[in-house]
Amino acid sequence: MNPSNVEPIAACHVVAIPFPGRGHINPMMNLCKFLSSRKPDILVTVVVTEEWLGYIGSDAKPDNIRFAAVANAAPPERLKAVDFPAFYEAVMTKMEASVEKLLDRLQAPINAIVADIELLWSVNVGKRRNIPVALFWTMTASFFAMLHCFNLFAEDNNNLPPRLLVEGSDDKQLEHVPGLSTGHVADLQTVIQKTDKRVLKLALECISKVSKAQYLLLTSFYEFEPRAMDSLRTQFPFPVYPIGPAIPYLELDQHNSSSSTSREEHDYFQWLNSQPSGSVLYISLGSFLSVSSAQMDEIAYGLCDSGVRFLWVARSEASRLKEICGDLGLVVPWCDQLKVLCHSSVGGFWTHCGWNSLLEAVFGGVPMLTFPLFLDQFPNSRQIVEDWKIGWRVERDTGNENLMKREEITKLVKRFMDHESSEGKEMRKRARELRDVCQRAIAKGGSSDENLDAFIRNICNTRPVSQ
Repeated sequence: MNPSNVEPIAACHVVAIPFPGRGHINPMMNLCKFLSSRKPDILVTVVVTEEWLGYIGSDAKPDNIRFAAVANAAPPERLKAVDFPAFYEAVMTKMEASVEKLLDRLQAPINAIVADIELLWSVNVGKRRNIPVALFWTMTASFFAMLHCFNLFAEDNNNLPPRLLVEGSDDKQLEHVPGLSTGHVADLQTVIQKTDKRVLKLALECISKVSKAQYLLLTSFYEFEPRAMDSLRTQFPFPVYPIGPAIPYLELDQHNSSSSTSREEHDYFQWLNSQPSGSVLYISLGSFLSVSSAQMDEIAYGLCDSGVRFLWVARSEASRLKEICGDLGLVVPWCDQLKVLCHSSVGGFWTHCGWNSLLEAVFGGVPMLTFPLFLDQFPNSRQIVEDWKIGWRVERDTGNENLMKREEITKLVKRFMDHESSEGKEMRKRARELRDVCQRAIAKGGSSDENLDAFIRNICNTRPVSQ
């Protein structure tokens, strides 16, 4: 779009700025649709890079949501795929100027900016323009609380994070960080060991900026992580709103229209419709980082030997893996994940533990096999297994290649999909209970429903600022 064109008059104008990555843009778009559905006279301007406008610019959206594009912060996906730390640094240092220029061109006065926490410069942009900033966190509240606690401890201990990031974790120091449980210490050690030091250092710097914002929005729901929510509300002097799950549940009914269903989507849903209740294992290991081709092969052979029905989203590997997997399951490059997880034939989800996927599994009441790959996915896996008790780990401790062999996969998948075992029954019962809690949170009068209304009242009662 050209923001210099005549703009619609709105009672309230929100500028939303997501980090340019799928796991950030999707929940931000869902939040924007929540705001749009509750207040038809709100105008939401979503600021995306030119690359992402090409990906999502033609997607269906309400009339009161519009896109505004800024220059790519770095060469598109090629750099992100080859050198994610360089891409991350570029977003932190080069995107700000383009956003500032775009805001200068907007005609409609702005009531609030909703920005991803992992945009280091967003709070300063709002402060310079006297616009309230709501920071948007796209991971668990527990992980945010852990990193925030670590940052506070660092401020009193000679800038601890950079020293740890350079020299490696110090078990004794971490064990004495106030507010970190034994599980958090283990999570933090894993994150430090497995995350690029440049990325983690910048991420911690982003966390340190949160106290300068005016709101904190969490994509979780209160009842899912009450201790973390209560802790954060005592630590910040401004409203902390859990508004999740920030997943596309508003669109579930819309997708039932046969006119908008592709042939490929029709095929896999027709296949799901023909399977027994709870019999299908759904597999998706993320849209960005992935496992090796060797591990994918082991998974494919293990699945085939298990006799368990499966639907596997394998993206670029789909055509190759189809040849291995035969007729027992389906391998596709993409699917409507939330709708699949809500299908009655799906009885389990093998996941990389990305937060958005985790929330969709909870919404659908589906237990998980955890296969974390990056950053927050490791503590997410621990919480799934140990805290919420709605899943099992996929262990990968087999030699230098860190491959899980097909024989282990066969055994694990058969056991996981056994609905008659006592442990399987208990896990599925717990998943259904969490599903019901989640549904109540977003229902009229639920915690997330009321938090969304409170946030809208706050920002729309703020006098807008002309640029």
